[in-house]
Amino acid sequence: MSTRDHRFMGLALSLGRRGQGRTWPNPAVGCVIVKDGRVVGRGWTQPGGRPHAEAMALAQAGEGARGATAYVSLEPCSHHGKTPPCAQALIDAGIARVVAAIEDSDPRVSGQGFEMLRAAGVTVTSGIRADEAGFDHEGFFLKTEQGRPFVTLKLASSFDGRIATGSGQSQWITGPEARRVVHAMRARHDAVMVGAGTARADDPSLTVRDLGIDDQPARVVVSRHLDLPLMSKLARSAREVPLYLCHGTGADVERLRAWEGLGATLLSCSALGTQIDPHDLLQQLGSAGLTRVFCEGGSALAATLLAHDLVDELVGFTAGLSIGAEGLPSIGALGIGRLAEAPRFELVETRPIGADILHRWRRPQS
Repeated sequence: MSTRDHRFMGLALSLGRRGQGRTWPNPAVGCVIVKDGRVVGRGWTQPGGRPHAEAMALAQAGEGARGATAYVSLEPCSHHGKTPPCAQALIDAGIARVVAAIEDSDPRVSGQGFEMLRAAGVTVTSGIRADEAGFDHEGFFLKTEQGRPFVTLKLASSFDGRIATGSGQSQWITGPEARRVVHAMRARHDAVMVGAGTARADDPSLTVRDLGIDDQPARVVVSRHLDLPLMSKLARSAREVPLYLCHGTGADVERLRAWEGLGATLLSCSALGTQIDPHDLLQQLGSAGLTRVFCEGGSALAATLLAHDLVDELVGFTAGLSIGAEGLPSIGALGIGRLAEAPRFELVETRPIGADILHRWRRPQS
């Protein structure tokens, strides 16, 4: 791998990240076209998944694409969908070399894009900064291979792991700087998800605010009985920003009709004991096209996802105050008797955010 390939792939990856949270059900891809050491075209997947990154970069490059190298953060597609194959577009533009970060796991592509390029005489190099690309596209890969989205679990808690006082007060444990970072994280996910208890207690809007974001993430509320207030912020905005309500099969019919009338999308999920089956929940969200979900609790939903090994990334914001044992714990009961049974994650990052500490953890690589 040359230093130049490494550098330009880094640019393609950074461009792709600009689309995260807005391209679902498609992956957020970045593309850079380079000729004689100079960038002549840049692009990233546009909102809703179209146009693709390659098409955007080729349009900018124009005739400059002939004989150039295209750096793409994911294997160019080879199938006809709502847009023509990107591999063919690169061939038609006269691209001489394609450098890709990682192969697409979608069976409609999965190496066929590379084959199409090579058959046309285009030099193909793959595997450049593959680990970074693998993480960036993990939600798309999970949806393609397992039918579920990537799940980030975010918890903002006191030093002693509480998310509210005994009386239920939770605003605000962390400071304004941390809350602003949370909004930026929401913007990089397809949907923000909470449990019914959080929706009832906080009356959240679950939108991105104060960042100039036009394309809002979808909102997801998990409520087995659909016992949510019909005059809430979520209810009033259901036609403006997509709202998915994941409920049990026994939810009240009148409530189902009321929420449908407000514009919410209802997803009926199977039960697992007294709870919604979290595996079916995520399968339903994957079927809806979601690739990256940002879960903000509460404690019961967090415990359920952790207990069933369905959390891919943990994000914690810890404040320098203590609430005590009477406060609400950030994670509900997990039923763990031995430390060996506790889910463990690998530390990726830790840094101060205003007066609070951010710590980010990922699922261990197998």
